Amino acid sequence: MPIPAATQASPTPLMAQRVADPNLDTAQDRATATGLPFWAGWPTRTRLILVVLAIDILAALASCGVIVLTARSAVQVEMAASLATVEPLVADTIRSLRSPSPESVLHTLDLRFQALRHVRVTILNAEGKRVGFGPSEQAREQRTAPRWFVRLIAPEPRQHDLPILVKGERIGTAAITTQPLDEIEEVWGYARSLALASLILNLAVLAALTLALGRILRPLGRLADGLTRLERHDYTAHLDPPASRELAVIAERFNRVAGALSEARAANGRLNRQLLTAQDDERARIALELHDEFGPCLFALEANAASVARLAGSPNAIDRDRLAARAGDIGSIVGQVQVLNRDLLNRLRPHGLGEVPLTDCLNLLLRDFRRRHPETAFDGVFEGLARGYGDIVDLTVFRCIQESTTNAVRHGAARHVRARATEETAAGLTVLRVSVEDDGTGITPGHRIGLGLSGMRERVEALGGHFDLDTASLDNKASGTVVRITLPIDPERDGSEVPPPPAAPQPK
Repeated sequence: MPIPAATQASPTPLMAQRVADPNLDTAQDRATATGLPFWAGWPTRTRLILVVLAIDILAALASCGVIVLTARSAVQVEMAASLATVEPLVADTIRSLRSPSPESVLHTLDLRFQALRHVRVTILNAEGKRVGFGPSEQAREQRTAPRWFVRLIAPEPRQHDLPILVKGERIGTAAITTQPLDEIEEVWGYARSLALASLILNLAVLAALTLALGRILRPLGRLADGLTRLERHDYTAHLDPPASRELAVIAERFNRVAGALSEARAANGRLNRQLLTAQDDERARIALELHDEFGPCLFALEANAASVARLAGSPNAIDRDRLAARAGDIGSIVGQVQVLNRDLLNRLRPHGLGEVPLTDCLNLLLRDFRRRHPETAFDGVFEGLARGYGDIVDLTVFRCIQESTTNAVRHGAARHVRARATEETAAGLTVLRVSVEDDGTGITPGHRIGLGLSGMRERVEALGGHFDLDTASLDNKASGTVVRITLPIDPERDGSEVPPPPAAPQPK
């Protein structure tokens, strides 16, 4: 029979408590607590079997209805035909009897019509009493069909009385009554055999379906176990492809996802190990610069200050020329310290970024490289750029050009470096394309991406962009390295929404 729908009820405090409790007893309890149908927590195999069983029950009820309607019509036809056949037979038999005694006529008629099917002929005497000369009908009344089945099929009884006349005198009556029990017994036997055969067949089908569904759904159990392993960060989970094509596709996709997660976890591990040392490396680098650059300047300042103090404290006349020379030395050293300090701060955080146009910041960056590396040619083409694209995008473009140019000079021994940055719009999407090409030694076989390149890649991908490292062909020479990045630009996006990532240290 069809499964009734679950009654929707308003949640009670107890139900709310059970929803908040993650340790519900069963899946059915969870389904009830969350307001889902009561069968929502049942296993898939159980639900499929119940659906098939419900279909079987509906089919059985429909079959029973068809059998009852067909049998009822057939019994009515059979009763009408039997009545039409027996009436002439009884009339002919009455006319053919020539016994002089009325009792013998009634006795003969009662004996002759004892074994008729579908009709019953009752012989009544002139007083209307039944002639009981025939054998007992107790055995005939013993039926196997239940009464409810008889009531479903049995038509309304029909009776026809024929007078029994001897020499023109009525000596009794032959009451012909339809008797459908014989036909109903046959229908009941047929229906019972059909029901038994159908029951055995359905049980066999359900057993086969249970086994088949168990084999078909077993890969889903393995998939659930694999997902549990992934949830526990065990990315070595692997599923063997099952025989089912659809489930084999799911297993293949699962294995690919597990492999991708494993690779991502390994990459994150490598990046985390690099990031753990980035801060210490940056501090060590700053400490070395302070020691090598600022230390001598501070020592010179201290020496000149001591010389000025000695000159000022001398009992002789003050040598103004020496004091002026020492003051000039101090001013020169202070100017050198200011340049070193400005360069150091500019590497840590470009001071003009966000205050002046991005194009000017990039040109200043290349001018600084020309000053520090006069043996290398630096070209910059920055066309069609807006004043700025937000702190994060501007800083990302600046750092990528800075890191790529530094790598070209420091590791590639490049003599010519060209940086480009353009804004392009296609299909309604605005992107910022940046490239840095050099004619250096290029990418060596087995090259491993260092912390600088990893930092660039992370910056670009965090903004939804694309990072690419390839061999350059600068000045028609297939050598050197080219770094290409593509950043999507949202006109309504404010770069201040996301805090800028820390400055990537110089690549090793």
